[in-house]
Amino acid sequence: MATDHIRYDVLARDALRGVLRQVLADAAEHGLPGEHHFYITFLSTAAGVKISPRLLAQYPEEMTIILQHQFWDLVVTEDRFEVGLSFGGIPERLTVPFASVTRFLDPSAPFDLQFDASDAVAEAPPSQVPAATPATSLPAPQARAAPETIEAETADEPAKPSEGAEVVRLDRFRKK
Repeated sequence: MATDHIRYDVLARDALRGVLRQVLADAAEHGLPGEHHFYITFLSTAAGVKISPRLLAQYPEEMTIILQHQFWDLVVTEDRFEVGLSFGGIPERLTVPFASVTRFLDPSAPFDLQFDASDAVAEAPPSQVPAATPATSLPAPQARAAPETIEAETADEPAKPSEGAEVVRLDRFRKK
């Protein structure tokens, strides 16, 4: 097999992260149009992620936030976004580098981007990369249509009204 000197996988991943960046920048400037809302899943311990110790204790590996009705001060830069959300009535400020995002879903479109979790590890500074992680080529992220409906509850977890932003487990959105 020929060696990929161009690294199409990295180019495609970066282009799709650019879609995420542009959508969030538009939302920061103009608000969310129509019924659009975003589920954003990220690695909570990836380099550059800033969340409170309380949230990190609740979500030590991965966290999903929903940008829909009650978020504020959305700021988008070249490499990250920052947003204010309320968790259990407590306001929090989150900083999330785009490299830490593993999934972006807009169920109203439907539009779904998924990124390999190893992308965040591969892009972390060398001091943050676990020693046991081998260097491998990264698979390209996949863009695909989202499922028609999203289950709002699981068998042992009834839906409940939320006050502000809600953090949900990614398992709710996986096909069973």
